[in-house]
Order: sequence, then C-alpha cells, then structure tokens
Amino acid sequence: MSPDRAPVGALFRRFRERLAAEGPQRPGGPAPHPPRDAGPARRRGRRGGGEPVNVPPAEFTSYYGRPVLKPPVWKWDIAAYLFTGGLAAGSSLLAAGGQLTGRPALRRAGRVTSLAAVTASAYFLVNDLGRPSRFHHMLRVAKLTSPMSVGTWILTAFGPAAGVAAVAEAAPWLPERGLLGLGRRLLPPAGHAAGLVAAVTAPALATYTAVLLADTAVPSWHEAYPELPAIFAGSALASGAGLGLLAAPTGQAGPARRLAVAGAALELWGAHRVEHRLGLYSEPYATGTAGRLLRAGRALTAAGVVGALVGRRSRVLSAVAGGALLAASVCTRFGIFRGGVVSARDPKYTVVPQRERVRRRERPAEDANEPGAGPIGE
Repeated sequence: MSPDRAPVGALFRRFRERLAAEGPQRPGGPAPHPPRDAGPARRRGRRGGGEPVNVPPAEFTSYYGRPVLKPPVWKWDIAAYLFTGGLAAGSSLLAAGGQLTGRPALRRAGRVTSLAAVTASAYFLVNDLGRPSRFHHMLRVAKLTSPMSVGTWILTAFGPAAGVAAVAEAAPWLPERGLLGLGRRLLPPAGHAAGLVAAVTAPALATYTAVLLADTAVPSWHEAYPELPAIFAGSALASGAGLGLLAAPTGQAGPARRLAVAGAALELWGAHRVEHRLGLYSEPYATGTAGRLLRAGRALTAAGVVGALVGRRSRVLSAVAGGALLAASVCTRFGIFRGGVVSARDPKYTVVPQRERVRRRERPAEDANEPGAGPIGE
C-alpha cells in the first residue's frame, strides 16, 4: 500500500459521513426501515406452503436465445431414408397384393421397387452412421426398448426377403436345363414365400421410424407420437400405390387404387391432427419450409387420389396420379423431418411449454391459499 494513501477504514468512514450529509438520492425521502421484529414482506401469488416469496418468480429463458436442446445432427439423408423405407414397405405390400390376386405386372413392379428402395434406405442409413461397421455392430444386441435396435433388426429381416422375391422375377429368363434350370424351378416358390415374409414385415418397417422420431426429446416429434405412425403408414401405402399406378397397366391397377385411398386417408388425417392438435408444437409444421412441404403433400395426395379414381381407363392419367402420390410422400416425410429440426433449434418450443406446466402446478396451490378455500368454507 502506498504511504500517501489513507487507510481503508478511514476511507469507509468518510464515505458514510458523506452519505449522511447528502441524504438518499430518491424522491420522497429515505425509504422506511421495517422493525427488526417484523417478518419478511409477502407478495401476492406466492406458492402455497414454505417461505414467502420476496423476489419475482424466476423466468424460463435460454442463454442469449440459444437452443435449450441440442438440435438433431441428422441431415437430408435421414429424411431420404424415411421416404425410401416407406416406399419399400408400400411396394412390398403392393407386390403381395399382385401375387395373391394374379396380377404379374403389379407383383413384378412391387418386388423390384421394394428391393431398390430398401437398398437405397440402407445406403442412406449407413451414410449417416459414417461407417458400415456401425450397422453391423448394432446387430450384436437386440433391445426391445430401443426403436433403433428394433428397426435395425426389422430392416435386416425385410431386406433379404425383398431381395429373394425380386430375384425370383428373373426365373423366366433362366435356361430350362442344367443347374440354372434347377434355379428356374425353385425360384418362383421361394419368391412367393419371401414376398409374403416381406409383406408381413412391411408395416413394422413403415412405422418404426415414426416411433424412432417420437422417442427423441425433439419437441414437435415427441408430442406428435400418436399421429406420426399413422402419417408414416399412410405415406408408405400412398407411395406404394403411386408406384403401382405408374408401372402397372390399368387393368391390373385395381389394388393400387384401393391402396391409394387407404393411404391418403391415413396420411391426411394424421397431418391434419399434427398441424392443429399440438398447440404451440404444431407451429413448426405450419410455417416455413416444413409448412410449405406439408401443404404441398396434402394437395398432391388429394390430386393423386382423385386421378387414381377418375383415370381407371386412362393410362396417362393413372401415371400422373401415381407420380403425384410419390411426390406427396416425399413432401410429407421431408416436411415432418424439417418441422422437428426447427422445433429443436428454437428455444421457444422448449421454454414456453415448461413455463405453462409450472403455472398449472402452481395454480392449485394458489387456489388453496385464497380466503374461503378451507375445508369448512371460512
């Protein structure tokens, strides 16, 4: 300490003397001090029980508006994975319908597309995982409480079945004699059985990704858990129907038309519920890119169904309707994906619902503290 500087105690005494001489710098004079034996001041609206609240209640905020949750690291390839998985499931159901009703063109188109779509789906999944070995490592365990583990096994069961069914379509091209002739005779029944196995596994393949999204902490995905499986199932059916309308002659496209009506009904119902039932959580699905995609998906779905029903005898109109249904499925899957990502990035969708839940918990306690709220109405 410098020898010319006054001691700290002397400086503090001078400060107190100056404050006493100048008086408090506030209109109306000094604030009265409560007696020492007086209790702490009470605020209206304090919580029931415990100590009185002397400070304003805490507000839920995020640090400089930054996300409260870590946004999903998934990119567009996961949205494409959602679409191709649904297309594979819908196509296998369409192929099974063609197989059981004697429509070879419908069966052939469904089997080939199912194999192509599930292959693309596996590629998008592995591309997101980064290394193919990670997919293999997920097969080391089977955990029923993990949608990702269950989905990995569903994809593993569906893929080979879809592959055998599709390869069986090449049986007529094989020679009739020799080893290849044996394959020509054995492939059709093997493809028949594999096609039915793929069709049985298809509903799980179409909907497990919806459960996977709803199982995350992303607000608009998590709160839409009752509707997402219906949307994804309807989208898968509609995409499979669109393929049938594109690839099969009009005389064999009857199952595809019926599949289009069923899928459109599920998809439109689920999309309407997601955009209107969830309150604040519905906002990401109704605004921005997600809102535009979902509105386009609804319009394309409606147009595809109308075209499928009207164009029973028109090959061109049926093909246009099929293309509209496929495009609608793409828009729906990408719109749902985008809406969830937006809700995770904006802290409003985490903070505001938390605040409302706290207010609902506090309201019964406040009502219990009001006069006349006792057990005998005093």
